[in-house]
Amino acid sequence: MPTKNKQLSAEQREVLLTTLKKRFEKNIDRHAKIEWADVQAKLEENSEKLWSVHAMEETGGEPDVVGYDAEKGEYLFVDCSKESPKGRRSVCYDRAALESRKKFPPENTVMDMASEMGIELLTEDQYRDLQKLGEFDLKSSSWIMTPESIRSLGGALFCDRRYNTVFLYHNGADSYYAARGFRGLLRV
Repeated sequence: MPTKNKQLSAEQREVLLTTLKKRFEKNIDRHAKIEWADVQAKLEENSEKLWSVHAMEETGGEPDVVGYDAEKGEYLFVDCSKESPKGRRSVCYDRAALESRKKFPPENTVMDMASEMGIELLTEDQYRDLQKLGEFDLKSSSWIMTPESIRSLGGALFCDRRYNTVFLYHNGADSYYAARGFRGLLRV
């Protein structure tokens, strides 16, 4: 994952903005009626948000704009990699789950990584909305935001897409798998 410094060099900024612009132009169906110049201006106004998009990119998320919240004046970036981001796999759900594992704990947690990156974990509705833009997680799965009523009983939720259908599942929050990571949302 990118450094904790949360500052990008001029070269990193340029490479990232070029990558994001190319992805934006290649996948225009994800964000019809949104202009790249407006998105870029918002990113350049906020170096911390730009760093978060960089963190999403560096961990394999392939972030792209998937919408605009007119009420808040925010562009919505979501991880659009075909499979759950490789740099965010093999992690259990949260710190409590990690600390409860007696044997073979993972190196990190979904909630800790998302917090460090400055992004939100997708909700079930956001995950389903993403699936309307393409076919994601055909071989992997992604943890999603879990209601406290489930988490307090030791569980956590994840989704994937199989048989042209989005499935919602549960697992122990302390579980982790090489094919399960998480997707994030960043408001810019």
